[in-house]
Amino acid sequence: MSKELPTYDVAIVGYGPVGAILASLLARRGLRIAVVERSAEVYDKPRAIAIDHEALRIFQAAGLGNYMEDAIAPHNGTHFLGVDRDIIKIFDPSPPPYPLGWISNATFVQPDAERALREKLTRYANADIFLSATGLSISQDQASVLLAVRHDDGDEFTIRARYLVGCDGANSFVRRQIGAGLEDLAFDEWWMVVDTLTGEPAKRPAKAFQYCWPSRPGTFVPGPGNLRRWEIKLLPGEEPEAFGAPDNVIRLLKGFTDTSDLTIWRSAVYRFHALLGERWRDRRVLLMGDAVHQTPPFLGQGLCAGIRDAANLAWKLALVLRGDADERLLDSYEIERKPHVRAVVARAKEFGTIIGELDPTAAAARDVRLRAELKSGEAVTVRQRFIPDLTSGLIAQDAKLAGRLFVQPWVRAPDGAVRRLDDLFAPEFAIVATTPEPSSWLSDISLTGWRRIGGEQVVITTSGAPSSFQAVLTVVETENLFTDWMRQNAVATVIVRPDRYVYGAAENARQLNMLVEQLIQNLRAGRQSFQDAALSVPPS
Repeated sequence: MSKELPTYDVAIVGYGPVGAILASLLARRGLRIAVVERSAEVYDKPRAIAIDHEALRIFQAAGLGNYMEDAIAPHNGTHFLGVDRDIIKIFDPSPPPYPLGWISNATFVQPDAERALREKLTRYANADIFLSATGLSISQDQASVLLAVRHDDGDEFTIRARYLVGCDGANSFVRRQIGAGLEDLAFDEWWMVVDTLTGEPAKRPAKAFQYCWPSRPGTFVPGPGNLRRWEIKLLPGEEPEAFGAPDNVIRLLKGFTDTSDLTIWRSAVYRFHALLGERWRDRRVLLMGDAVHQTPPFLGQGLCAGIRDAANLAWKLALVLRGDADERLLDSYEIERKPHVRAVVARAKEFGTIIGELDPTAAAARDVRLRAELKSGEAVTVRQRFIPDLTSGLIAQDAKLAGRLFVQPWVRAPDGAVRRLDDLFAPEFAIVATTPEPSSWLSDISLTGWRRIGGEQVVITTSGAPSSFQAVLTVVETENLFTDWMRQNAVATVIVRPDRYVYGAAENARQLNMLVEQLIQNLRAGRQSFQDAALSVPPS
């Protein structure tokens, strides 16, 4: 007999890193959540190995900033090696100061991070976790979603929630239940991933390498501690099952490195896909992560994309559920994230094509072209330049900085501690300025609306004493990251969304009040399409 549990705000199907981060972001906002996961334990082998500064900032928002600080290792850049084994392309790490408060690219051990996420979530009384449990069916009406679940012991129960999010991977049960298709973005290759533990960590370079060799394309990524990864492309006619045989793994690795110090931790043969969900939402059911997009790994953005999904959707669900935004705000999730993912997948495919070229003549021509671009300075050598801003959705599209990620300086707080900025104020909208003056720019109407949606006001200075007075937090940055950013963009104040993307920036009181009033109108009125929500900012 099936039993029905109390109504939750959000049910999450899938407890991998994306589902766990979404759960933490929602639980920290006080929402009552249920998580359903088929497996009893964290999968104990690494899958994702690369993470970027935006994803690290989101781990920070989930309460794991201190943990990730100790868990990551710097990604020291990548050299692409051509047919003659010389460099044809370079990705260098971005130098400090780091705009988001984290190194731009890093490596990590996924199962360790997942365990830390799950341990964090156990501290929330408003989060119920159902492990060894499989979804059977989903139905929904105007007010809620019903998820029928069966536990491995045969017990069946029903979870009722106001919204349900499928974070359940490439073979998503939730996606099938809502009948959402996948658009094929025309990339399909077989590769083997080999994770090893080295007994001699200093034996290999600290940089990653892309072996752009037609005879056998491959990748090397040094991970944290003694983790070292190789990815090896299957050639035409090679069978995946035979390719992944243990004796063949060692034989292939010897084509890239001396294996005498290596212990195989895991090897698996995968099909690298490029797929994009045709729709990300069906009324009260939404999809994220691999359930709605899959990307080749050549830009290190597969997991990062899913983590961005979680950050984008969490605050929107919170505003809708607490009555501060119309339900149609959720439409902006797909509108914002889908083109972003499409652009990232296109870049990953481009680099996959460079690395995986099998025709020797084409590879030689590629090498000539890429070396010329590198020598002339035409080549982009910083990986983060390939990650786009938001171009649509709930942003003031005609305003300065709209859709850009807000910087995160290190600041001195009122208690004297030096911390990353995001740790000092709530995950709400914020008006941030370089001087106290903009805190007095809000009209009575704007200020009332701002307080109604829980908006914050923050002043970041380069001198003086930090304080918290009359609902305005004043902090002192330790470098001029924020001050220089504002000066370079010639703005006085910015409106920052809860996911730390900029809604829009203003040069004066008139612009600020217009932005605030239109933001609140858009949140509460619920436009049919946020594609049409561009704002015209009046001149100074």
